[in-house]
Amino acid sequence: MSSSVLCAVDISNPDSDAPILKQAARLADLDGARLDVVTVLPDFGETWVSGFFEAGHHDKAVKAAHDTLVALCTQTLGAERNADIRHVVATGTAYKEILKTAESAGSDLIVVGAHKPDLADYLLGPNAARVVRHAPVSVYVVRAG
Repeated sequence: MSSSVLCAVDISNPDSDAPILKQAARLADLDGARLDVVTVLPDFGETWVSGFFEAGHHDKAVKAAHDTLVALCTQTLGAERNADIRHVVATGTAYKEILKTAESAGSDLIVVGAHKPDLADYLLGPNAARVVRHAPVSVYVVRAG
């Protein structure tokens, strides 16, 4: 029995991430596991970048992302299922924050989405590939589209 299934979504792509979220919920339900859903915001905290943003920008961005994440989960899985989900908003590099969240949550499975790869993905490696390469637990990749 898994203790936690972590699903990573990009809230800027709700239509393409809905199937990923549904699959993660199915996998969690099969094992009686808690479903944690994470989204990652880029880090604008460097001094030379953060100076362009108003004070409190990060806190506002995290609140807006959390609200959007909760709405995505509610719309995709329903209010009753959403009530049992732990919603996490992290800030930083996507694959690093997904791995950190999985470790801190004690996740036994990470569910990520992958789009159809193009040449840039083969050269640079998308976040999903990095999660697969570096995760200490199993990773379930859902092909979007």
